[in-house]
Amino acid sequence: MNILFILLTMFFSPPKNIYNFTIKTIDGKEIKLSKFKGKKILIVNTASKCGYTPQYEDLEKLHQQYGKEIVLIGFPAGNFGGQELATNKEIQDFCKKNFGVTFLLSEKVSVKGGDIDPLFQYLTSAQNPDFTGDIKWNFEKFLINNKGELLHRYRSTVKPLDPAITKNF
Repeated sequence: MNILFILLTMFFSPPKNIYNFTIKTIDGKEIKLSKFKGKKILIVNTASKCGYTPQYEDLEKLHQQYGKEIVLIGFPAGNFGGQELATNKEIQDFCKKNFGVTFLLSEKVSVKGGDIDPLFQYLTSAQNPDFTGDIKWNFEKFLINNKGELLHRYRSTVKPLDPAITKNF
């Protein structure tokens, strides 16, 4: 085998789980996702001005009800019709005031296109029993198992408290 191929594979092979990623919270702190090893994680791309925005209420209920079993992380994004507010501060204030959000929110990211956040590049291409490919709209959900691997993926129409999601906790 070519030594260059071996070296490239060692340094550029796709991640096997999400523990290789670091996110920045909505208030600017960096968190390594490896901090959540051993826990399930639900990742949701969110938006403040979308028809699915009321799902924030159920996301908060899910966080309150299952917070010991699962880490919930919202990722605000404005990729779909510019339906996200402009700044992290505006997003944070909106979520707290309108839905009492206490679960973890990341800074505003891009979830598709040329500037896609690396975590979402991984999530949209990771093998899972459901589907792969681009996110179609706000409030798609990615359920990560306790080994950091994508377990299931859900479209926006699946509500956060749907048994299809909660049966996995």
